[in-house]
Amino acid sequence: MNETILTPIVFILAFSGMVIIHEFGHYIVARWCNIEVEEFGLGLPTPGAITLFTWKGTRFTLNWLPLGGFVRPKGENDPNVAGGLAAASPWKRFAVLVAGPLMNLITAVLIYSFIFYRVGAPDTTRVLVSSVLEASPAQTAGFQAGDIFISGNGQPIHSYDELRLIVDAGKDQPVTFLVSRNGEEVELIAKPQFDEAQKRVMIGVGLGVPFVRSDSPLDTLSLGARYTYFNIRNLISLPAQMIRGTLTPEQSRVIGLKGIYDIIGQTVSHDVEATANTSAGNTVPSDPADQPVRTLELIAGLSISLGIFNLFPFPALDGGRIIFLLPELIFRRRVPPNVENLVHGLGMTVLLLFMIYVNVMDFVNPIGIVVP
Repeated sequence: MNETILTPIVFILAFSGMVIIHEFGHYIVARWCNIEVEEFGLGLPTPGAITLFTWKGTRFTLNWLPLGGFVRPKGENDPNVAGGLAAASPWKRFAVLVAGPLMNLITAVLIYSFIFYRVGAPDTTRVLVSSVLEASPAQTAGFQAGDIFISGNGQPIHSYDELRLIVDAGKDQPVTFLVSRNGEEVELIAKPQFDEAQKRVMIGVGLGVPFVRSDSPLDTLSLGARYTYFNIRNLISLPAQMIRGTLTPEQSRVIGLKGIYDIIGQTVSHDVEATANTSAGNTVPSDPADQPVRTLELIAGLSISLGIFNLFPFPALDGGRIIFLLPELIFRRRVPPNVENLVHGLGMTVLLLFMIYVNVMDFVNPIGIVVP
């Protein structure tokens, strides 16, 4: 399919899917807690929505703006409405609020698990040659991208550190390396040299780890969970990185719909090219970076961002509503509903203005990040 057509389709499906999954988390836990839900809408709320069907008192509607979705619980802000959200116990309301972001994080785990099932899991006990520098000792010796180190001068190589010790000890002397290439053992002799630019002894190879296909869903699920945790930790540490100056302004800026669309366009282009290359060669790329999974990686990252953003303790967000629950959970004293509703209303106004600003800036100053 043409990239020009594919990009908007992927954008709508990805963005809407993340929001709908988020809202489904709220919905399913609300129903589990016996809280009535009046409407589950697909798309942004618009007049003239089409009712698809009604199930257990909930109208499932199709709205005219096909971006995202929403859930409308009964008595969301009025504790006097029996069977509604605001009238439920604080622990039930807490569960409903947490369920949306949690669904986004679970989705990210599943996506990453699928990616690792597709490209394989990293084998950290082996060292892969990812690239070979031109006019380097490694190129002269005949190293190729995809080679996997077995030993150097008879010493096993299972990590970067073990390889580094062998290379450092062999400065200006022939070192016999044994590598695995397409399932066969190949002997190569290279003479490590001191590189003035890098200020260290090198043979001139880029390093990575090989990826091994796993037939166990539990292995890839565990890896997907760990990778999701790693990305959550990086996302939470962004403010500290910005303060320390370790991120450029471009890397730390907030982007809106157009920025997301532009990045999706890059990942779709990469995946289309990777798919075409794989089909033409009828082989599976050995480097995971060449696999057509870049768009899935982006969607997983966006799903994590949506989940963590909604847990931010700002009024109108799920995290902000949870903050108002804390006095009731800890001290059994509820914040007056009229005060809470006023604060959330003001918070929603600020969020809408902020999102308008962010989306306008996407057009005034288009994002310059290039997906590798």
